[in-house]
Amino acid sequence: MFHTHLNRFAGFLLAGLVAGLSGQAAAGSGAKVFDETARVVSIGGSLTEIAYALGEEDRLVARDSTSTYPPEAQALPDVGYMRALSPEGVLSVNPDAILALEGSGPAETVEVLQKSSVPIVLVPERFDADGIREKIAIVGAALNVQEKAAALAAEVERELAAAQSLTAAIEDRKRVLFILSLQGGRIMASGTGTAADGIIKMAGGQNAIASFSGYKQLSEEAVAEADPEVILMMDRGGDHGIADRELFAHPAIAPTKAARDKAIVRMDGAYLLGFGPRTAGAVRELATALYGSLAAN
Repeated sequence: MFHTHLNRFAGFLLAGLVAGLSGQAAAGSGAKVFDETARVVSIGGSLTEIAYALGEEDRLVARDSTSTYPPEAQALPDVGYMRALSPEGVLSVNPDAILALEGSGPAETVEVLQKSSVPIVLVPERFDADGIREKIAIVGAALNVQEKAAALAAEVERELAAAQSLTAAIEDRKRVLFILSLQGGRIMASGTGTAADGIIKMAGGQNAIASFSGYKQLSEEAVAEADPEVILMMDRGGDHGIADRELFAHPAIAPTKAARDKAIVRMDGAYLLGFGPRTAGAVRELATALYGSLAAN
């Protein structure tokens, strides 16, 4: 837990970081701080959440399909999925500026947007507390609301510290397997360096798969060797999900401790993997799901 004087110091430090990142954002993307009347397209759910958390939602004229929170954001025009954008779709709303999360694409679309007359700020994506603070700082700098961004970042930092403290004393870290999909019965799971890996670690768990980075299909042997204690999945709902009974009967999953204990956690994908203002809540919720009363105390 942070002491009060450390929080104050962090606030002053962050204010300087915000100012520095403003220049970095501009230098890295070829953009300047957006004009106060700029009509902004937000690409990336966490960036849209940050804009709303800063009280700057009136600046937004469109968003991408991953920007589903807060619910009010869904009333904005949708320019498409952040990884499958077209220049025509993004520019069709006549924006004055674009905020885009790193990883938006395809690369050809981003290149066209960068060469257009519309200023664009590309925001780095990192799956830890520092990455969230950096996002807030860059968005705040682009929208020219640095003081509000510093206050929000300090609040988020306090909440994250409190959430992570729930599992600080737990020595026996549970092995968690994040399954992205089960298309055709093949398990697509998370290795290291992903949002799933980051949130598992922040919640006090350990990723059951550490032999590769990114998302890959796993063989039955790889799952058996990992022997996860808990399965973590996005709560897709409806026809897009897989029932617990079907999951635990899967030949690769059935021999694992997770299947024997019927241990599965499902959470909303944007909430779980967004790494934005709500991440502290996701960390707390996942930690409690993993460790019960040990994390709730």
